[in-house]
Amino acid sequence: MSSDDFRIRALLIIEVMGRPAEHLTEALNDIITRIDAEKDVSVVVKKVNEPIELENQKGLYSNFAEIEVEVKTPMIIADLMFRYMPAHVEIISPENFYTTNVNYTQIMSEIARRLHVYDNIARVLQMEKSMLEHKLAELSQKPAVESTAKEKPVKKDSKEKSSKNDLKKKPAKKK
Repeated sequence: MSSDDFRIRALLIIEVMGRPAEHLTEALNDIITRIDAEKDVSVVVKKVNEPIELENQKGLYSNFAEIEVEVKTPMIIADLMFRYMPAHVEIISPENFYTTNVNYTQIMSEIARRLHVYDNIARVLQMEKSMLEHKLAELSQKPAVESTAKEKPVKKDSKEKSSKNDLKKKPAKKK
């Protein structure tokens, strides 16, 4: 078997969750189409299951697809893992295969590079969260802002004004 004929067959299980149920099936079919369009990747078997409503979250659904792919190198499997984040990956064949230390180094370096990217994203998000919490604590300690506009006095009806004044001026009649 030449290196051009060498293929690795793997099973990927992709899970999705959301609503409505029909959207999940469409999303999984779209993912399968995108995987099949990847360079040096062939989807050989695909099975999209029916969505199931989650017991503890009414109206929220879960679904998964089983996708068998054939690829030329282990690096492509690693790349698919990071792009599509399968819940499970199983190498079906070959049972044993040879790779060089250079190929293995490339895989490990790519994994390390991507983990560093994700770590940086997590750190930035933690810093932004901390800043927002600090700002929220500051704002919750400040008193409410008072209106700077002066209130205009309310004009009273002249009849209402005189009747109140009459009560003040005239002593109550004795019986």
